[in-house]
Amino acid sequence: MQSVQAARAAPGRSMAAHLLAGLILVAGLSAVSWVWADEPPGEAAAFLQQVQDAAHKLDYSGVYTYQQGALLQSSRIVHVVDGTGERERLEILDGAPREYLRQDGVVQCLLPKQKIVLIQPHRSDHFPGILLGPAQEVNAHYELLRHPEKDRVAGRECTVTDLRARDGLRYGYRICTDSKTHLILKAQTVGADGKVIDQVAFTNLATGKNTDREELKSPWNTRDWRILKTSVKPVDLAAHGWRIVYPDGFTPLAEISRMMRPGRQADQLVLSDGLAAISIFIETFDQDRDRNVRQGGISHGAMSIYRRRVASYWLTAIGEVPAQTVRGLVDTIEYVPLAAH
Repeated sequence: MQSVQAARAAPGRSMAAHLLAGLILVAGLSAVSWVWADEPPGEAAAFLQQVQDAAHKLDYSGVYTYQQGALLQSSRIVHVVDGTGERERLEILDGAPREYLRQDGVVQCLLPKQKIVLIQPHRSDHFPGILLGPAQEVNAHYELLRHPEKDRVAGRECTVTDLRARDGLRYGYRICTDSKTHLILKAQTVGADGKVIDQVAFTNLATGKNTDREELKSPWNTRDWRILKTSVKPVDLAAHGWRIVYPDGFTPLAEISRMMRPGRQADQLVLSDGLAAISIFIETFDQDRDRNVRQGGISHGAMSIYRRRVASYWLTAIGEVPAQTVRGLVDTIEYVPLAAH
């Protein structure tokens, strides 16, 4: 589904893309005794900002694996900060060749089979990043709990922290952060029943002076490839007649109009509570093209999708949140054309 691909601009992140967690499971982790953090109210925000800073300011290289049900995908990442800025190369190791080359806020997505370079903006939440918005917004909707004992991931000692959702509108997260660098080594999306829904983790990692900077070089010669740039423009959905009530704690990050595929335009609203994200796509209904498209919802791992027809439009909500959250959001959306005047 094209909308799903657009919602998950970066691989390996399923908390937000994006996505998160890994292969190494801690036996009996869900059964251990967790303790409430005796910290000031802003502790969750301070903790998340610390791990976000580590993802952006440290030099590191390694391989991490993303797991969601039967899906297993490995990626190689190298991240370096020097006089030229923040540079990163992310290579998908499974399936069709694909890699992402980043210089600060601009990403080149290389698609070797099609010989295409797609220029797109960087998403800050892909592993080992986590935040989609201001860290301060997280405190009202997640409780921070710390495990009293250390754990190990990829041979490195880490501290385990729970971010438990305060309501049923979002999932919780369990994060293992490197005891020395505060970099996220493993992250799990956790349901209300305490079960792990998906996860991403490093299987090997080097940091600091041990970072393999040679991995920044792409093996692909893109001289004769087509260069495509993601084309988006701002849009005012309320002015167009859309009345949307946001789920508690979710605020808009962007309202844009974008090309989903040649000849098919869509408006997109992106909502986030700082960790979780929801995208709503609004597309014109086409009787011939969409006659076999059905209303309703599906879920896969942490990803929930719900589609509904409103007037002459298709509304599709996609988010790494419980199914009832996207359904409740879409079912309350109203289209009042006169509001545009």
